[in-house]
Amino acid sequence: MMGVGLAYPLLPKLIQGVGSYTLSEAAFYNGLIAILYALAQFAFSPLLGNLSDAYGRRPVLLTAQTGLALDYFLMALAPSLWWIAVARFVSGVFGATVSTATAYVADVSTPETRARNFGFIGMAFGIGFVIGPFLGGLLGEIDIQLPFLVSGLLVCANVVFGFFVLPESLPKANRRPFPGLRASNPFSALRMLTRLPHLTPYLVCFFLVFMAQRGLESIWVLYADFRFEWGVRQAAFSLAFVGLMYIIVQGFLVGKLVSRFGERPVIDAGYLLAAASLLVFAMTDNGLIAVPLIGLFILGAASAEPALKSLSSQAVGKDEQGLLQGAIGSVNSLVIILAPLSANMVLSNVSGPSPLLPLPGAWFYFGAALFLIAWLVFRRSRVSSGKTSD
Repeated sequence: MMGVGLAYPLLPKLIQGVGSYTLSEAAFYNGLIAILYALAQFAFSPLLGNLSDAYGRRPVLLTAQTGLALDYFLMALAPSLWWIAVARFVSGVFGATVSTATAYVADVSTPETRARNFGFIGMAFGIGFVIGPFLGGLLGEIDIQLPFLVSGLLVCANVVFGFFVLPESLPKANRRPFPGLRASNPFSALRMLTRLPHLTPYLVCFFLVFMAQRGLESIWVLYADFRFEWGVRQAAFSLAFVGLMYIIVQGFLVGKLVSRFGERPVIDAGYLLAAASLLVFAMTDNGLIAVPLIGLFILGAASAEPALKSLSSQAVGKDEQGLLQGAIGSVNSLVIILAPLSANMVLSNVSGPSPLLPLPGAWFYFGAALFLIAWLVFRRSRVSSGKTSD
């Protein structure tokens, strides 16, 4: 996560540098490359999940980390836009192992500790996005490709550490045969719902809240400039605040909340708090009010996500954790394709001197509605735990 936070905020600048592109051209190509990355994640997430169910988490994670190191080194040496596009495709393929890492956490967790341990994944993201962009900015002032080189070295160190220290989390007795490539495409992974229809409401909830969150993330810097007249420094500070909130909520709060109240009340309250925060946020043009509102939004959304992952993982057997997390990863990857396009289209129609839609906070109203719909879907769901192997 440190490598991601360190390198990829500088990706538009790297694109701009390799082709002497204007800012608008770099933004356009960055968007296309982001879609390529998301397509790779969408395509390969179920495959890696099935491989980890069949052969164990450890070899998949170590292989993927090696692939990510290759991606960073390709970026550091990139002489052209096409080179960057290939590197990002490689990153999307191996970045799909977030689902395998999540399955690893499910393997080593008890029902009582699952939500807390899933929260630690979010905490790792938060730490990476607090410290990473700061270091990346310092290194990028020396050479725009230096942060990518350092990220590659960090991942190599992670591979060495994992090779000697990381144990296998999935015993052979809990593995299942590899179902083949045909059953490992993203659409087959989503068709697992025909075998586990009780999970459908949960995946619908994941889709809805991911749409709201990924859209918000994709337009945040531009929206803050348009609505609050924030410059780069204020936007960077706000992103650091977001990362800090993830550390606090998913690293320290969510486990305690779930232990005391259970997953369902935490998800109920989280979705409602997120919806209310986005609704008020959509109405304000005051940056001082916006910051605490985003904090409240993260408190709600970041509490609900690991709690829902905990419930989902309890609804399948130990031999299907990788498949489940691959399906969730495919939902997220599909959203990464749809949400930025939708959110930026909405923003382009509410900004400018003659907006087609005179409603500046339109995406945030939409996001509030998505969270409210997710709450309604979740309230109607009753998922029972699946069978687990000893």
